Amino acid sequence: MMMHVIPCGAAARSMGWWRLLALALALMAPGLAQAIPTIEHWVQLSGARVYLVSNPGLPMLDVQIDLDAGSRRDPAPQAGLAQATAALLRSGVQAHAGRAALDENALAEAWADLGAQFSASATRDRLSLRLRTLTQPELLQTAQDLLAQQLAAPAFAAPVWQRERPRWVARWQQGQTEPEVLAQQLLSAAVYGAHPYGQQARPETWAAIEADHMRAFWRTHAQACTARITLVGDISRAHADALVRELLAGWAGHGCVALPPLPEVQPLAQGRLIAQPFAVAQAQILIGQPGLARRDPDFLAFMLANHILGGSGFSSRLMQEVRERRGLTYDIHSRFVPGRHAGAFVVATTTQPARAQQALELVQQEIRRIVADGPTPQELEHAQAALINGFALRLDSNRELLQEVAALAWHDLPLDDLQTWSSRVAALNRDQVHRALQRVLQPERMVTVVFGAPAP
Repeated sequence: MMMHVIPCGAAARSMGWWRLLALALALMAPGLAQAIPTIEHWVQLSGARVYLVSNPGLPMLDVQIDLDAGSRRDPAPQAGLAQATAALLRSGVQAHAGRAALDENALAEAWADLGAQFSASATRDRLSLRLRTLTQPELLQTAQDLLAQQLAAPAFAAPVWQRERPRWVARWQQGQTEPEVLAQQLLSAAVYGAHPYGQQARPETWAAIEADHMRAFWRTHAQACTARITLVGDISRAHADALVRELLAGWAGHGCVALPPLPEVQPLAQGRLIAQPFAVAQAQILIGQPGLARRDPDFLAFMLANHILGGSGFSSRLMQEVRERRGLTYDIHSRFVPGRHAGAFVVATTTQPARAQQALELVQQEIRRIVADGPTPQELEHAQAALINGFALRLDSNRELLQEVAALAWHDLPLDDLQTWSSRVAALNRDQVHRALQRVLQPERMVTVVFGAPAP
């Protein structure tokens, strides 16, 4: 057995506590990797890419089917089509393969009778369908048959959409009275410009959507050849392979049509200030720009940098400078949500309108400082230890493991990505993180939205 020697005494003090902890966790990474289940992967004749984590500990199975049918695929005049399609997948099924048609209520009752759960949702990148069921043979077969019918012959019932559309409009109208929503809309439009990530559904685009448009969207995008299917639970590889084939059998007539490529998110050419006066108790301040895609080689380095700047709660630079030392806000954070294209990097906070200018200048100062100087060695050590120590919490249930493996599959990451994650984080040095910061963040070209205070 290999023995790892951990520095102690003066050597440990010279390294710093957090660096020592990060090193210790990295050295334990082989044991952690053994605790992370192996991902099996294969491609079916249809082109469907299957990812399996077999976990016989519980008689349960979680399945996620991801399609390239997120909102980035919406026609601009029908922004919201992907979300409407996902929502209406629960509106009933047509008769298929000897199984009777079911309306919305009967379909919901059928899932409830099985004790199984089905859901569908659309994000910017993908439309995801999820099934959770027990693996008792009779229950699993019935759930499989019901989902196969739902995938092959969704009803997209027009009366359900006629009922739901006014509700969506009412929620949108309510959102137009909320400063946080309005500020986010302004920022998104300015950061993404004409890129599909920036499209925003609104009453006129929903009005342009009918049930027939959902059927056409589904037929175009529900293709086995581009689907990613992730399974986690009590199932063998052979059974998983057969289950996926049967689930997707109803798509055989859809063919395989290459979807058109989409442009990348373009960097901002210059900084921009959007000041929107509004009578509010707390002004909204958002500062943002395009970030990076998930497959970008600087993803982990930039994730560490974001953790230090504003992604780590009370220990972050922004929280310390803006809240703890000056009391300008209750909450401030930075975030980025990378996708197949560069997602936005955003710093968000609220403050009293009269103090908005002071808070804004302080945030801009901290962004410029971390880009110019990079993190301190202590900040980097602390961030590495915190992220590595919290990694196991992302894998402590079937559902969370499904989410991580599905993301790995969607972004075509290496199969050992989860096993090597902690050691790769621990191996990053200050220069790598600083270079990632300087490459990604452009302090003088960011969009600033100040909603609820006079223009600075």
